[in-house]
Amino acid sequence: MELRELRSFCVAAKLRSISKAAEQLGIGQPTMTTHVKKLEDELGVQLFDRVKRPIQLTLAGARLAELAMPLLDGIDNLVSMTAQAEAQGPIRIGSTHEIIAYSLLKVIRVYASRYPHVLIHMRAGSQAEVLRMVEEGEADFGVVPGPNRRANVEFTGLFPYERVLITPKKHPLLREPLESVDQIAKWPLILLGRGSSTRTMLEDAFRRRGLSYEIVVEVDSLDTIKRCVALGLGISAGSRLAIEPQDHEDFGIMSLATLLPVEQAGVVTLKGRAIPTPARAFIELVTEMLSSPTVPGAV
Repeated sequence: MELRELRSFCVAAKLRSISKAAEQLGIGQPTMTTHVKKLEDELGVQLFDRVKRPIQLTLAGARLAELAMPLLDGIDNLVSMTAQAEAQGPIRIGSTHEIIAYSLLKVIRVYASRYPHVLIHMRAGSQAEVLRMVEEGEADFGVVPGPNRRANVEFTGLFPYERVLITPKKHPLLREPLESVDQIAKWPLILLGRGSSTRTMLEDAFRRRGLSYEIVVEVDSLDTIKRCVALGLGISAGSRLAIEPQDHEDFGIMSLATLLPVEQAGVVTLKGRAIPTPARAFIELVTEMLSSPTVPGAV
């Protein structure tokens, strides 16, 4: 017994007409007749009295209709409810603190206006932590700086991720060309926690040159870094995307593009995993709002 046969029977029972039922279901009348006949053969009973016009249900047909119609309604509701659940999420996003604060919040605002009933779960972490979230199914996708080299994760570049030096106004470093990380290592540093991409890149550069350096303050956001720099506690390095117009008035901002690679930030997804509809819509919006051509020299 197949659902399509039950559905054909129930519609014909409701309309008291094989031809009208076929028209409503968008199938040919011969197909409709075949469905009903197969059902009768399988059950071993006659379901319609075809002598009278319009056709009438037999006692067996009436009993089957009584049982089958609520069943089909339930299946239709199940399909509708499943589709609704798929459309309403939630979606789970992993990203680094600075990308959330300075890029994704703009996207979320637009997304929420288009899909007001979708719940968004946003989790922040280092690049490594976000990749782990994606791999272990804790996030539908991630947005991270720099391409990954993990075979099970796909990366789609979105926008350039350049690092800048952040100093107090009139700092001595602002009076000379920035030609080497040696110049940076001489000063007290204020950096994000271990595992953050800029800190990892900067410390790797120091170690390659055998430089000693001192981290005097470790914080969890670039906004806090700016406040510490403003207080004269040290200098810092961070993503250019976190630099706002007012920051150029309050700080010394110098590009590190000649000292540290300019990468691409992008979306990471697990290969082979089905992305829920709301998450796919978010990724499309992220791509629409944030993507730009690959920067020359990007890794």
